[in-house]
Amino acid sequence: MEHTKSTGMSRRRLLAMAGVSAGAAMVARSPLFADSGGNSPAANATASTKNTSFSSLRQIDAGLLNVGYAEAGPANGRAVILLHGWPYDIYSFVDVTPLLASAGYRVIVPYLRGYGTTSFLSSATMHNAQQSAVGLDIIALMDALKIQKATVAGFDWGARTADVMAVLWPDRCKAIVSVSGYLISSPAGNQTPWPPQAAFAFWYQYYFATEVGKAGYAKYLDEFNKFIWHQASPKWNFDDATYNRTAASFNNPDHVDIVMHDYRWRLGLADGERKYDDLEKRLAALPVVTVPAITMEGDSNGAIHAPSTAYRNKFSGKYDYRLITGGVGHNIPQEAPQAFAQAVIDVDRL
Repeated sequence: MEHTKSTGMSRRRLLAMAGVSAGAAMVARSPLFADSGGNSPAANATASTKNTSFSSLRQIDAGLLNVGYAEAGPANGRAVILLHGWPYDIYSFVDVTPLLASAGYRVIVPYLRGYGTTSFLSSATMHNAQQSAVGLDIIALMDALKIQKATVAGFDWGARTADVMAVLWPDRCKAIVSVSGYLISSPAGNQTPWPPQAAFAFWYQYYFATEVGKAGYAKYLDEFNKFIWHQASPKWNFDDATYNRTAASFNNPDHVDIVMHDYRWRLGLADGERKYDDLEKRLAALPVVTVPAITMEGDSNGAIHAPSTAYRNKFSGKYDYRLITGGVGHNIPQEAPQAFAQAVIDVDRL
């Protein structure tokens, strides 16, 4: 899961507000939101996933990786890149993708490094998951697919990556949708101790800091990640089939190393690569997102997260915030796909 830890807000304030997103519930009026009962997507947030597969799964060499990705929509449509987090995969967007494709977008949904069919081209490449490296993966994917500019939308690691891309390569980002707001951080910025209640929410990060934690994650991979799903989205009534479709992507041989490095690097317990130092220095300054942005939150997000007011000043361009109600948790694209798809369409028009 992804948490904001260094956006300049008071940590005690964040703790006090954890789990309570500020802002009024917002549901756009659009044909995307119409269903036979006239309900908003939030009202059906705990329904089972409607789609169970993607129409097209492909592979392409891009940068350091051979990337597995889903693609849908017209090849000449405006590009949208949808990014998942941990412990999730491209199936978080299995219902969002056809909605956007039917609206005329070219939709690209990649497996991040360490997930699904994405693999390193060289065994000598460091199994690195620091934020700049993951951001560069998506820039390399855009280059390989000859996409100059795209709307980038994601949650968890994917939201962090959207934020990173928007501040480091704003000329490549038309706009972004970022669940839980501004998620850029740095190892130095994550050194301030948390009060006990907030630290408890990060239990898995501290567990991953140990070798027994790494071994435990590898041994109990499915049980572990299913537990995180329940913790992060306590009101999402997903079935075993929905979970199992995603769980297959955790069998990637690099998955455990990538997850361990991500969380250890954040806490300053694992080194990054020197070639990314300049990018990380820029990110450590917590630069402002200048491209159009919509940030979103589920009203039942079980992961600790900042109130929208805490990161509002990190977005200086056209901006909107949406609280998605009805028991929606951390995985907004899969729990409320119509609301997420509408945010992508709306931010494209800002």
